[in-house]
Amino acid sequence: MENIRNFCIIAHIDHGKSTLADRLLEATGTLTDRQMQDQVLDNMDLEREKGITIKAHAIQMNYKMDGKNYILNLIDTPGHVDFSYEVSRSIAACEGALLIVDASQGIEAQTISNLYLALEHDLEIIPVLNKIDLPHAMPDEVTDEIVDLIGCKPEDVIRASAKEGIGINDILRAVVERIKPPKGDANAPLQAMIFDSVFNSFRGIEVYFRVFNGSIRKGDRVKFVSTGKEYTADEIGVLKLEKHPLHHINAGNVGYLISGIKVASEVHVGDTITHADRPGEAVRGFENVKPMVFAGIYPVDTTEFEELRASMEKLQLNDASLVWEPETSAALGFGFRCGFLGMLHMEIIQERLEREFGMTVITTVPSVQFRAIKTDGSMYEINAPSEMPEPNTVDHIEEPYIKAQIITKAEFIGPIIKLCMDKRGVIKNQSYLTTDRVEMTFEMPLAEIVFDFFDKLKTISKGYASLDYHLIGFRESDMVKLDIQLNGEKVDALSAIVHRSKAYEWGKKLCEKLRELLPRQMFEIAIQAAIGQKIVARETVKALRKNVLAKCYGGDITRKRKLLEKQKKGKKRMRQVGNVEIPQEAFMAVLKID
Repeated sequence: MENIRNFCIIAHIDHGKSTLADRLLEATGTLTDRQMQDQVLDNMDLEREKGITIKAHAIQMNYKMDGKNYILNLIDTPGHVDFSYEVSRSIAACEGALLIVDASQGIEAQTISNLYLALEHDLEIIPVLNKIDLPHAMPDEVTDEIVDLIGCKPEDVIRASAKEGIGINDILRAVVERIKPPKGDANAPLQAMIFDSVFNSFRGIEVYFRVFNGSIRKGDRVKFVSTGKEYTADEIGVLKLEKHPLHHINAGNVGYLISGIKVASEVHVGDTITHADRPGEAVRGFENVKPMVFAGIYPVDTTEFEELRASMEKLQLNDASLVWEPETSAALGFGFRCGFLGMLHMEIIQERLEREFGMTVITTVPSVQFRAIKTDGSMYEINAPSEMPEPNTVDHIEEPYIKAQIITKAEFIGPIIKLCMDKRGVIKNQSYLTTDRVEMTFEMPLAEIVFDFFDKLKTISKGYASLDYHLIGFRESDMVKLDIQLNGEKVDALSAIVHRSKAYEWGKKLCEKLRELLPRQMFEIAIQAAIGQKIVARETVKALRKNVLAKCYGGDITRKRKLLEKQKKGKKRMRQVGNVEIPQEAFMAVLKID
């Protein structure tokens, strides 16, 4: 155990984590030249296309220093705020962390929040200043920022460039020297924590774990503490680029287990693996994930409901921050109410369902969780607009508020404050980190940042602003349910819960958007936005008309009038029995309303 080091790489988006991981793998000879490609650990198509890390990836390296052989277990983590749950799980499996800071951009919001996550778990932090080869790098200023943030000495900060391969050996040496070897007793009962899992259609579920105490051998009977199920360890081993089977794994190491588990719900991330005949205590896992955004996911073809359920279960193995439960909708049939950590997370889940499982799905308007306090004093949680109780039974509605920290360049302060004010935010604090960088703290409703707040923030700050947020509780608010009606019938999938001050504007935009998207029918379609019984906006899709007068040339007006009256009656009857089919683009339009 003396020679094992477990560490992860944490940083803000685009500060060079995955590139640094590539260089570390090269320097330790883990990969051959033929296996090498850029961002080698980002093995999903989506990660490569978007250039972001979505999943945390574990890999083991062998490193020789001063005549001794060391085993380094590295976990590369995502940087986006929507995937911070991945980071917290990786941190729980490590003793140290490389904190990467971009020398040209300095410390950003996600750097700070990931750092706090690591400090809560008492990890040894090794600060690394990356991209020092860039022409506009500011190594000295950024080193001062890091020293202020962590309280280390300036000489502790390692200067490196992952692209050019500068400082890689210094980093490896620092990992061995500064990070403590894992503690644990190899003779105690087995305690191993599951930090990730994947579904393999041939071999069942592969479980990734970190052993804290005891050791596990091939062929052992193991038990999962939270479900109480027992399995035989058919294959165990460590994670190189490919899986590398071994006969036993001792305390302090990270490995994988395959035991032919077929049912996805039997594996929980954060669960403890122990021996069936000599059980150990459960390890303290992770706190449960708190979803920020809720949306409905429905199969386009209602017969695919069970298939979608199986796909969601398999996806949840690989992404433990996805929370879901079945629900039904009058317009869309059977589907699921899903909780996501943010809009990017929602987009990625939808993409992965389509790519990895071949499911085509419709996503409804995202919303957050509200609370209705009823007149009798009881509290009721509202996850979807359809769950909103009748107004006469409600005393008031509370919505979740967040504390948002935005770090930006000084020149963008004005537009950012305006954006936050538009979103009903209140500025609480503003402090200059350096002469040119400002940290602003706002308190604002979560419902306002769910949609496109992050995109707008990036647009007005030319990509320089960074956002980090956490919940601070619920506050009373004047929220109303806005219904969309087509020919007087409510479409529950298009309803939304909005603040009264924005209801008119929202309803008007939505009606205009639907008018463009709904195909014209043989009868007139009235699109209305209503709050309760009060209509706040209306648009009309005109009917397609057949020219019934084409055959009349000359002749008496009464004959023409008779034909027009007949047509009018037909249209009226049609409108009573005709139903309007809503194309999928209409459900998507709500997401892009601005």
